[in-house]
Amino acid sequence: MAGPRTSDYVIPRHRLASKERHCIFTSGICGDSIVTPKPVFVGRPPLIRQTNAEILLRLLRESGPCSKADLVRASGLSAPSVTNVVASLTSIGLVETVGAGDSTGGRPPDILRFKADHGCVAGVEITRKELRFLLADLNGIELAHSEARIERSKSKPRQICRHIAHELWRLLRKTRLSRNQLLSVTVGVPAIVNVDEGMVLAFTPLRDWNRVSLGPMLASELKCHVLVDNDTNLAAQGEFYCGAARGESDFVFITIAEGVGAGIFLNGRVYRGAQWSAGEIGYLRVPDISREHPAIHKLGKLETALSAPSILENWRASAHKSSVPSRVRVADVWDLAASGNVKAKRILRQRATILADVILDLALILNPNLILLGGEVGNHPALLREVNGLLEGSEFAVSKVTLGALGLRAVLSGAVSIAVQPTLLRLLQRSHG
Repeated sequence: MAGPRTSDYVIPRHRLASKERHCIFTSGICGDSIVTPKPVFVGRPPLIRQTNAEILLRLLRESGPCSKADLVRASGLSAPSVTNVVASLTSIGLVETVGAGDSTGGRPPDILRFKADHGCVAGVEITRKELRFLLADLNGIELAHSEARIERSKSKPRQICRHIAHELWRLLRKTRLSRNQLLSVTVGVPAIVNVDEGMVLAFTPLRDWNRVSLGPMLASELKCHVLVDNDTNLAAQGEFYCGAARGESDFVFITIAEGVGAGIFLNGRVYRGAQWSAGEIGYLRVPDISREHPAIHKLGKLETALSAPSILENWRASAHKSSVPSRVRVADVWDLAASGNVKAKRILRQRATILADVILDLALILNPNLILLGGEVGNHPALLREVNGLLEGSEFAVSKVTLGALGLRAVLSGAVSIAVQPTLLRLLQRSHG
């Protein structure tokens, strides 16, 4: 089988000012990325046929099984056009007949449905210690998921790509799908990513992850389309499509765990910045902490202050002098603070004060309608209450601050959500030449 082509890579919408936009938003299934269209002139038959196919496919996905007459009424297209488009969609395996409908006096109409099992998409999350996988059909419905530990001795880029490929192939076998039915993979990495090139600029916890062309490397392994993005950006998209930010066009998702980052959503899409580093708030300076310049291969100052390792180090230092347990998770420390433990309350107050300052700065600069907190540290009611209490009384409008809804599933949910619609558009483009 031939390897991936340059055209197999997704190009973000904001990087295609001169390109033609083909993106149909459906209920929670679309993305911040689109497919580069072929050079055709407006009104030419190939474009008309593809546009009609997109319309009918969207209707079938939104409304469920229906007849050609239903599609004629809903789309406004002529009956011959609908018949031709349905025949084309059937020939490429995206539509099938599931039986006959009720007769109104003549021959019972065929009932058509979108064939979501024609293929599948996958989301992959690379963390410091493990890989997480989600396999979904072409409606974005979960088919299988798994996790796999990363061995430090096998953490070089090529080794990770092979690990990802082997696990995805295992999931395909488990769900009785073939390898050529895997149509698109979206990968989230806790690093600065050049999305156009699929390049991870730096990911220091793993070996040799500097300026790694992960997209082309993994596409060569999997023989399918691959998109690589920052994990927090994908988590923000997950919250947008199926989480706490549904319906919000301007919001910020702050994740705080082993690292700190923000997914910035402006005017209905992720904002990545001129050098792809928008949202790297872990490098913000913190008052009374060293003022050395940020370095991409080092932890940022805000990251050092807010991250889980920092909080647990503080807790162990204070717990060593008392009878309270020292081996805990951050969530346990926040639970102890909520129940009145003095040492835990002090740690919570310190972190909430820093976080409230960051939130106020983001609100003043970006003026989003919503700020979400996520991650092992951020997604806890005790921290949210403390932060909101500190923000009360501000004379400037502070965004609504609340918790993300998806938890550990946010990145994979975003990865799958942004994969489905562009995958369908690629299938249509190939079928219409």
